[in-house]
Amino acid sequence: MEKIYEMLTLQNRLNTDTNGADWRSDRTKHGKRINWKRCIYMETAELIDSFPWKHWKSIDAQPDYANVKIELVDIWHFLMSYLLKHNPLDEAARLIDNLKETKSDIKLPKAWENEKVDEYLDVFEDLMALALIKNDSEMMQEELLEQFFKACDSAGLGFDELYKLYIGKNALNQFRQEKGYKEGSYTKIWNGKEDNEVLQEILNTRDDITYEELKSELKKRYEEAQL
Repeated sequence: MEKIYEMLTLQNRLNTDTNGADWRSDRTKHGKRINWKRCIYMETAELIDSFPWKHWKSIDAQPDYANVKIELVDIWHFLMSYLLKHNPLDEAARLIDNLKETKSDIKLPKAWENEKVDEYLDVFEDLMALALIKNDSEMMQEELLEQFFKACDSAGLGFDELYKLYIGKNALNQFRQEKGYKEGSYTKIWNGKEDNEVLQEILNTRDDITYEELKSELKKRYEEAQL
């Protein structure tokens, strides 16, 4: 539960810093509409593009499993925001704790089989389909959350790794905002590498790195890249 509370608290802070204290009203501080479920199904579409499903090009391509996990972490940002919009923090934490061990019948294989692409993608397309339903009842929230954890299990993304990747991506997102991401002044390529890649390098150096240590290391590397 400590990890769940930490993630929800960090997400609330990121939303407040990025969109304003009244972000649960579905508007940013600049008056722009927010639709968390649209964010979820659009990110899920990006996740699906990590697979070689297209019959008209790159027919021998292989899945980008690392990016599948990154996209799931992006979805997690928006799913937690959706839960926090509709529930007090304690209730959102309870929902997550109850469903975080949900398993999927489908596991993505190490050896990709093109003839099974529909079977492999079902778990992600079911997540997208639930996000498209215009119903925010507690039952629908639970179904959406349960399907998300099925998607994670299918991709081999356990809760501890989800936590680690989320902490990293949240730190990067917060850092981006502080450095002018929304205004367009942020530089996403650092010494020839995208910031997501730099983040992964930092995460791979230590399993126990804290949120503040991550922010500090990101700042150091960003400033070095600007020299």
